[in-house]
Amino acid sequence: MGLCLGKSKSSGKADKSTVKSMNNKVLLEKLIASSNDIYNPIRDFSFQELTTATNNYDRESIIIQESGYILYKGVLNARAVSILKFGENYNSDNQYKFCFNNIIPILVFESIELGTLADRIYRRRRHNFEPLPFRYRLKVAMELANAVAYPHAGFARPIIFMSATPWRIFFDEQNVAKLFDFSLFVSIPEGETHVDFQIAGTKGYIAPKVLLEAKCNEKYDVHSFGMLLLDLLTGQKITSFCRDKGLGVENYLWDLLKKYVEENGLNEMVDPMIIEEGLCPRKEQLLQDYLDFAFKCVSESPEERPTMIDMAKQLRQMYLSC
Repeated sequence: MGLCLGKSKSSGKADKSTVKSMNNKVLLEKLIASSNDIYNPIRDFSFQELTTATNNYDRESIIIQESGYILYKGVLNARAVSILKFGENYNSDNQYKFCFNNIIPILVFESIELGTLADRIYRRRRHNFEPLPFRYRLKVAMELANAVAYPHAGFARPIIFMSATPWRIFFDEQNVAKLFDFSLFVSIPEGETHVDFQIAGTKGYIAPKVLLEAKCNEKYDVHSFGMLLLDLLTGQKITSFCRDKGLGVENYLWDLLKKYVEENGLNEMVDPMIIEEGLCPRKEQLLQDYLDFAFKCVSESPEERPTMIDMAKQLRQMYLSC
């Protein structure tokens, strides 16, 4: 995902310390140095440039509007882009570390107007999208797992994405799936294994234990991703699938699903579009392995779930064997 930093006017006065400003300067210098002077990884647009790009943030340019931010379509340097503008009540200290001197950030992405993963699997007929082949679904899952695994293991303080849902996954001009909306992410405090937080996320994707304890670690993302895997397999929201089958949406969702598959067979759970691709013993086994792995990811016990790194590896093996 191409990500840049734009500057926005803030309603509050800049009151960050000189020390923090210097630290931010050092951070930028290190980011630029890490590119070996081949390119500058941080693009800095002026407020006026972004205002012009969105036609003064015209409502006709809005792609999506959520609590805390609005995503606009725009044009910068003759190139289509998507521009994410946060609200004035945005808490930069707990979210993006790209906010310098109390400035509310505006983030610039590659154009992501080609729909969300939710559009592709839940509402494809409404948007005239072709059905996604199972191998492509595996590719999407594998690449997204890699993206979520990096902040888990690539930083001294693991970062939890908190929102790996089909509504927060967009497709770029090359039809590549991109994670979007990092507004919910939290980092685990130094020396701790969990983080306390106010319940946030999408209902149905939040692990039941998290709802009870209001604390989580990296296994939160694994559970959400497991739910995403089930959505990809069924071609619909897994909670909707359960309601349609009279299973309810109780906390022990995976137990109900396992029982349903045992009684009705795997094919009754798989998206008919996948079945229409054709089945053979090898593919049926792959679908079963995929389902078993998804169930493991949504296990009631966080300790029984794999790590995101293991998840990415397993999905890669499935993709290569498909």
